[in-house]
Amino acid sequence: MIRTVRTLPLLLLLPALLTACGTEKADAGDAREPVPTTTKRTEVDARLRALGIAPELVYLTDVPGFTLAQQSVGVNGDDGFSVAYWAKNGAVLHLYAERGSAADCPEGYTCLAPAKGQVVRIGGEKVAPEVLRRAADAVHRPAAEELAGILPPARTATAPVQRGDLPSYGDGAPDNSVGEGG
Repeated sequence: MIRTVRTLPLLLLLPALLTACGTEKADAGDAREPVPTTTKRTEVDARLRALGIAPELVYLTDVPGFTLAQQSVGVNGDDGFSVAYWAKNGAVLHLYAERGSAADCPEGYTCLAPAKGQVVRIGGEKVAPEVLRRAADAVHRPAAEELAGILPPARTATAPVQRGDLPSYGDGAPDNSVGEGG
């Protein structure tokens, strides 16, 4: 009886503690850097080129229920662009933009040629064909502000990192000697 009286106040307090946790939305995402309202296209294009991406090959899409995975933004092939979108049910949608034509598109993808010499391929895992078609219909060139919000942070020129395990003589290979006895 006494044990019940001691635990009852704690049990009544538990719902109040749990409601204070988890106020962030799971799909809100976190921007890699604040997006200025006056982002210039030339600045964004320079960041793309630094990543090895041709600015004219950058396309995005909007599909209800899918969220852009910022860590997936990157180069595709020589100078193309790739990005992935995820859904809460585990589905993943891939968008690849590169030089070529829709005739070059492999099976299993929805392809479109938004401009001469450019092809956008859309595929996915656990994605229905009608979702792929909706994604293809929503493909667009992003505004500078939209693109700045998904790119990795701009890097500034820095001196090379000084590693303590590289000798200043010889071929520069790490010194892995262990001494006598191994």
